[in-house]
Amino acid sequence: MEPQMDMQQLFAAAQQMQEQLMNAQAALADAEVTGTAGGGLVKATVNGQGELMDLSIEPAAVDTDDAEETARTIADLVLAAVRDAYRSAEDLQQQQMGPFAAAMQGGGLPGMPGGIPGMPGGLDLPGGLDLSSLGIGAPPVPDDDDDEDT
Repeated sequence: MEPQMDMQQLFAAAQQMQEQLMNAQAALADAEVTGTAGGGLVKATVNGQGELMDLSIEPAAVDTDDAEETARTIADLVLAAVRDAYRSAEDLQQQQMGPFAAAMQGGGLPGMPGGIPGMPGGLDLPGGLDLSSLGIGAPPVPDDDDDEDT
């Protein structure tokens, strides 16, 4: 006989997970990471949610003798610094939201040892559900080959 699920325990676990998720999201909103390029000539700061918060360019990045080349170089450095900052923000998101992604993919609820008795681990979500905007999971990869699957 399978043990009976205590609904209060289930609701308490769900509430705990919701609080942990909200805390993780708040921590991401408050966190800032910096990406650099050109040995620190350009710095881009984004918050943990991926919003660009600040961009700085050192005067040494400007060559007054060649404005056209300087403009191209600065544009390249800005792109590189912003991409570096976004990579750091993505790493931070993975770190903060990883336990929730595991729960969504079958690892059980964070903070619950061995899951809840009588409950399958994780949430059974449809395969086409894209949670990547929340930093959870990844969008499905379309099958773009032209041959028929047999």
